[in-house]
Amino acid sequence: MPGLQRQLLVFGRLLRRLGLDVHTGRLLDASEALTHVDIGVRDQVFHTCRALLVHRHEDLALFDRAFAAFWTDRERSLSGGAQEQDPPGADTSGGSTRQDPPYGGSTRQDPPYMDGVGPVLPFGPADTTEVLRAWSDVETLAGKDFAEFTAAELRLARAALDRLTWNPGWRRTRRWAAGRGRRIDLRRGIARSVRTGGDLVVLPTRARTRRPRPLVLLCDVSGSMERYSRMLLHFAHALGRRHRRLEVFVFSTALTRITRDIRSDGVDRAVAAASRRVPDWSGGTRIGEALRQFHQQWGRRVLHRGPVVLLVSDGWDRGDPALLRDQVARLQRSCHRLIWLNPLAGTLDYEPLTRGLVAALPFVDDFLPARTLTDLSGLAAHLNSIAS
Repeated sequence: MPGLQRQLLVFGRLLRRLGLDVHTGRLLDASEALTHVDIGVRDQVFHTCRALLVHRHEDLALFDRAFAAFWTDRERSLSGGAQEQDPPGADTSGGSTRQDPPYGGSTRQDPPYMDGVGPVLPFGPADTTEVLRAWSDVETLAGKDFAEFTAAELRLARAALDRLTWNPGWRRTRRWAAGRGRRIDLRRGIARSVRTGGDLVVLPTRARTRRPRPLVLLCDVSGSMERYSRMLLHFAHALGRRHRRLEVFVFSTALTRITRDIRSDGVDRAVAAASRRVPDWSGGTRIGEALRQFHQQWGRRVLHRGPVVLLVSDGWDRGDPALLRDQVARLQRSCHRLIWLNPLAGTLDYEPLTRGLVAALPFVDDFLPARTLTDLSGLAAHLNSIAS
């Protein structure tokens, strides 16, 4: 697969040159999808790439020509025997008889030009080095600790977070609408009976309407969480882009609501605005006090619709463990599901033995790690599983 991924990356750069909107996230999706098909079958590779890389109907014909010109006769490149700059259809065998092309294609010589497009290759090494390096970084980034991210890796991580799907499920409201339910809708039935002389020929039913379940994020930004806080704010921004019913709070010794700040256009602007609003950033940790403030000021407003609550903290608490236990227990009773995300939980030989965690964990539904992109991807999958 590494050879195929390399060629897929160069192919994506070609599509961007031709005017198609193909960013790194779509190439990652295509690379993942190709692991589930037979790459020895040309049609499977073609339709997989076509479905994931083309999003406008007017681009379909252009993609078809680009695929035919680029991927025909690339077998040596996929096996690592050819360089990126070899044009499609070039004879690299020193005049020997050509072998069958990959994906079960024909043996005819396809020209390295497309109608009205110009040459597909060569791409010089200078053109693709940066993109190939980014591709390699993404592959190795999933298991890397957030605390060790560089600025460039952080930008790649944002793209990965933007692709995740967050679905905490649906909640039933108090409103009723026509549908397949157990209750008979007499009002609608009587209205329909006018047409049949007062006879109820069909008994219509009604069901409760459903709305997406809200998400509440409570994020620890104390000194012990400093290495992870900004990455977790990027996580909150990605959540806000995908899930509109989101409330975000940060706390250290006090609680601050940053929901409006985190919805700002541009993740850097959102994170900067949020950090400016927090007076005790990187201060001490009093989780119990912060949760009590949350219940007193915001609980009635944000918890009445049965949200899924994500509490992000390493559990290092300077407050009263009894207060933390009572507030976490109250929070669990008030929400649909309480998930505690701990960046330390993914480290080797970690055990939740701090006084605060020992007191609070009996009232937590899920205790999950939040140290790497793999952890956050697992969280998204977990939310999607409990939603079904």
